[in-house]
Amino acid sequence: MGPGMTGETYLADRQREVFRRLVEAFLASGEPVGSRTLSQILPIALSPASIRNVMADLEAMGLLYAPHTSAGRVPTERGLRLFVDGLLQVGEPAPPELSAIEARLTETGHGVEELLTQATTMLSGLSRCAGLVVSAKQDSVLKHVEFVGIGPGKALVVMVTEDGQVENRLIDTPVGLPASALVEASNYLNARLAGRTLDAARSGILAELEGERAELDALTAKIVAEGLATLAGPAESEERVLIVRGASHLLESLEAQSDLDRIRTLFDDIERKNDLIRLLELAKEGDGVRIFIGSENRLFSLSGSSIIAAPYANTKGKVVGVIGVLGPTRLNYARIIPMVDHTARVIGRLIG
Repeated sequence: MGPGMTGETYLADRQREVFRRLVEAFLASGEPVGSRTLSQILPIALSPASIRNVMADLEAMGLLYAPHTSAGRVPTERGLRLFVDGLLQVGEPAPPELSAIEARLTETGHGVEELLTQATTMLSGLSRCAGLVVSAKQDSVLKHVEFVGIGPGKALVVMVTEDGQVENRLIDTPVGLPASALVEASNYLNARLAGRTLDAARSGILAELEGERAELDALTAKIVAEGLATLAGPAESEERVLIVRGASHLLESLEAQSDLDRIRTLFDDIERKNDLIRLLELAKEGDGVRIFIGSENRLFSLSGSSIIAAPYANTKGKVVGVIGVLGPTRLNYARIIPMVDHTARVIGRLIG
């Protein structure tokens, strides 16, 4: 594909230069860009009349439009896509940012969720956007498991992980089950699970139960098996964890009441999680940073917003999550793209 071409859009040299400078000026200021401004920043000598002609051509091509309040032009979503795919000059993150990401994440505690939360918070702060991460539910090392009776025929399985997370799952128990059976089931599981992940220990425990080598009475063995099944089978909504930090930054870019209405709807979508999780999962299909602009996001309320996201993989090369930022389409793409890419690489290295 030759210079200035993306898909079916071809820009002549003069058009390409005017378009690139206009989009860069718009991303920097957020204001519509006029011919007078462009005549001062273009490296080629063009009269304002010539620039206006080029801008009119770009508008006819669907790459620019004129907001009704201004004589200047701003890029359309299609124009932003052309710019990001073909004309954007992406550099490295500034050294202070790069070293700050590296240092902060390296000194974060050992818990994976703690690391992801810190990374999301950092990206949000550095980009002045919302930071997002979607990860697979972690199979954490267990510290303690306990069965607690809460009424006739009901008990809670309480699971505490080494990194301090607590999960409660409800199970059915035989009516009239003695409290001693719950204590015995708790002691049995703690002896085999403490210091290990559920995934690593589960098959061995089930084999022991099935082979009747557990030295448990039938009722207690049934409680243990039910507790294991409940802990190992999370509900579908829990299979993916969404962490959002800095959503309030999205309010900083508001320019009109219509923007406020859009952001309110966007906040509702973030709360519901599912659509946003599905969108971020799309970023796992590619290699490296993926950019979703405006209505490409497949979420109606994200029209007018962009997501820059990158997958991160463990040391076995398996993609286990996606991290990124959500902000207005007027993002500093050149700065944020390498920042997201670098953060994803650091996370991949640290989760091992």
